[in-house]
Amino acid sequence: MSEGIELPEHEEHERHLHPLTIPVSVTISILAVLGAIVTLMGHRAHTEELLLQAKATDQWAYYQAKNIRLHEMQAVADMLAVLAPVDKEKTAAVHEKYVKEVERYEKDKDTISDKAKELEAERDLISRRADRFDGGEVFLEMGLVICSITLLTKKRFFWFSGIAIGAVGVVLAITGFLLH
Repeated sequence: MSEGIELPEHEEHERHLHPLTIPVSVTISILAVLGAIVTLMGHRAHTEELLLQAKATDQWAYYQAKNIRLHEMQAVADMLAVLAPVDKEKTAAVHEKYVKEVERYEKDKDTISDKAKELEAERDLISRRADRFDGGEVFLEMGLVICSITLLTKKRFFWFSGIAIGAVGVVLAITGFLLH
């Protein structure tokens, strides 16, 4: 005589399962995997957004440094233009040197400003993409929870509702890839 707990046979156990249990469980698993993927994409997009913000900020700091140097050069050129020099030729040559530096800094400023604006535009795009991923994640999680209610209530309505809400999440996340 063996002592212990007798477990129901596999076949007997399957007869007691509600017919929705397995398909709903599979749906929940699929929604969970899709949710994890969308969450990962959202995290990556937010990280990229932060990196682009840092690059844009660095670019604007560089712009400001060039702007300060530009004003210094302009001030020196202006002083050389109004002072009564002892050696007019030497003063004119130095003045010309500073005027050329002012022109160079003006060009540099424009290039740096354009680069900073490009980084900000790219950051804004990535931010919108991250928002789509975040929205998709929310809908996928809601779909997952609503599908799980099916296991408690045994009502197909919750299963189909969860699938529909999860599908909205997938579509929303996919639109994140379509933004350009």
